[in-house]
Amino acid sequence: MTSTALTARSRERALQQMSDGEGVDILVIGGGVTGAGIALDAATRGLRVAIVEAQDWAGGTSAYSSKLVHGGLRYLYNFDISLVAEALRERGLLINRIAPHLVKPQPFLWPLKNPVVERTYSAVGVGMYDMLAQIGGRGRRVVPGQKHYSKDGAKALFPDLKDDALAGAIRFHDARVDDARLVIDLVRTAAGLGALAASRTQVTGITKDADGQVTGATVRDLEGGRDLHINARYVVQATGVWTERTQDLAGTDGGLEVLASKGIHIVVRKAAIDGSTGVFVRTEKSVLFIIPWERYWIIGTTDTPWSEGLQHPVATSADIDYVLEHTNEVLERPIGRDDIIGVYAGLRPLLQPRTKDPEASTKVSREHTVTEVAPGMCAIAGGKLTTYRVMAEDAVDFAITAMEGKDAVKLHPCLTEKTPLVGGATYAAVAANAGRIATERDWPAERVEHLLGRYGDEIGVLLDMIDADPRLGEPLLDAPAYLHAEVTFAVTHEGALHLEDVLRARVRLDYEMRDRGLVCAPEIAAIMQPLLGWSDEQTDREITAYRERVSAEAAAEAVTTDGAAAAIRDRHQGLVPMLENSPVKG
Repeated sequence: MTSTALTARSRERALQQMSDGEGVDILVIGGGVTGAGIALDAATRGLRVAIVEAQDWAGGTSAYSSKLVHGGLRYLYNFDISLVAEALRERGLLINRIAPHLVKPQPFLWPLKNPVVERTYSAVGVGMYDMLAQIGGRGRRVVPGQKHYSKDGAKALFPDLKDDALAGAIRFHDARVDDARLVIDLVRTAAGLGALAASRTQVTGITKDADGQVTGATVRDLEGGRDLHINARYVVQATGVWTERTQDLAGTDGGLEVLASKGIHIVVRKAAIDGSTGVFVRTEKSVLFIIPWERYWIIGTTDTPWSEGLQHPVATSADIDYVLEHTNEVLERPIGRDDIIGVYAGLRPLLQPRTKDPEASTKVSREHTVTEVAPGMCAIAGGKLTTYRVMAEDAVDFAITAMEGKDAVKLHPCLTEKTPLVGGATYAAVAANAGRIATERDWPAERVEHLLGRYGDEIGVLLDMIDADPRLGEPLLDAPAYLHAEVTFAVTHEGALHLEDVLRARVRLDYEMRDRGLVCAPEIAAIMQPLLGWSDEQTDREITAYRERVSAEAAAEAVTTDGAAAAIRDRHQGLVPMLENSPVKG
C-alpha cells in the first residue's frame, strides 16, 4: 500500500503520474462523496484510478448536508421499501465496519399529536423500519428498536417540546456523520490503495479518438496554472448539480438531466434547547430534523429550486425565517436569531426521470442512475450520502462492463463492503482505551472522545505528533475544543492547501461559530504557514480572502431573495477561482 496522507506534495506527485502518458484505467471527475466512493471502489478492485476535483474535497453538496446516515423513514409512506432496506443496510455497514469512528447512532423522537390513530400507523412504519434494519444486519440489531412514550415520558427526554405539539412520541434511531470528513477519509483510503488524487484540478475538456471514443480529459492545475492531459480507458463523472455542464464537455447530446434544489440548515447554541435526543417532524413540504451534536444543534432543512450560480449557494433571510418558524412550532421556548451560531446552504442534485439519449446504455437503481454520456464515458447522479457505496459499485460495474464485458465484473468484484476507512479498522479496540488516554494525558474525557470521533484509530498519530512537539497539544485560543495538532494533521494528512480548507471541511468552524471562525484565522494560518511554506504575504492573503468570504456570506444572509444573495456572494471568488469558461466542479 502507498501512504494515505494527502498533502501538497502527494497532490503534485499524483498530477505527474496521472498525466505521464501511461494513463489510468478509470478517471473519476468529482470529489464529493459519490466520486470519492467510486475512486475507492475502483482502487479496491486493482484498477489504476485517478480522481480530480475542481475545488477542495467535498467542495459542494457533500459538505453541506443534514449530516445524517439514514434509511429515509418518510420513504416508507411512499412504499419505497426496497430503497429504505438498501439504505438501512448501508447505515449498518457504516456504523459497524466501514466508518465506526465517524458514523454514530442517533436517537430521534417523533412527536405524536393523536395518541391512538397516529401512534398506530407511525408504530407500524417505525416497526417496519426496524425490521428492515435488522434484516440488513443479518439478524443483528445495529441500533436500538423503537420505544413508545407518553406525553410525560417524551417531555422527560426533551423538556423543550411544546405541550400542545404532542400527545406522546415514538423514539427511533438513525445515525449522524461529519459529511466532509467522510469524503476526505474515502479519498485518503483510496490513495492508500494506489489511487491518484488531486484537488483543485479542473476538467476543461474531454478528449476522443477519431471514432468518437472518449480517451481521457484535459485538466487545469488551478494551483500551478498548468494544463495537463490524462489518458484514461474510461471516464466516470460524478459531479452532482454540475452533471450537465460536465457532460457538455464531451460534445454529445447524451447524459442525465439534473436540477438543483437548495437546502439550508441553521446551527444553534447547545444551551438554547433543552433536550437529550433529536426530533423528527414531518412538514408540509418535507421533514424537519433537530439534531444534537456535542456543542450545538443542527436544524433543517429547506427544499427550494435554485437557478443561480452553482458554486456558492447561500441562505437568505427568508430561508432562515422558514426554519425558525417551523422549529418554534414544536419548541416551548422559541429560538431566535441570537441563538444561531452558524448557517450553511447546499444544493441537492435532483435527478430527472429520463436520460437525454433514451438509446444509451443505462442502469437505473431506485434513486440513482448511471448512463453512458459517450462511448468511454458515463455519468452517475441521484442517490444520497447514505448509499454512496452502492452508487460507487454500480458506476464501477458499469465502467468495467463497458471496458471488458459483463463477465469481467466477476473477475473484479466489489470489496468496499469489507473495507474500513482510515481510522476505522481498529477503532473499537482503541476507543476501549479512551479512559487510559485521558488519564495519561491529564485530559478531560470529552477531549479524547472528540479526537476518537474525528480520527478513530489514527488518534495515535496525533498523540505522537504532540509528544514530538508539545505545542501541538495546545487548544486553539478561541475554539478550545480543537487542538493545534488537528490543524497540523489537516495539512499533513488531509490535503488542506488553504486556510478556508481547514475552517470549512476539517476544523469546521465555518458553521460552528457565528463569525465562521474568523477570529481563529490568524492562529490557524500561523500553524499552517511553515507546513506549506507560505511567505508572510501569502499568509496575509489567506486571512484576507477568508475575511472577505465571511463578509460576503453574512451580507447574503441579510437579503430575502436567492438572486440578490447569490449576486452578493459571487463577488468573492476566493484565492483559487475556477475557470469561468469551463465551470466544472465535483
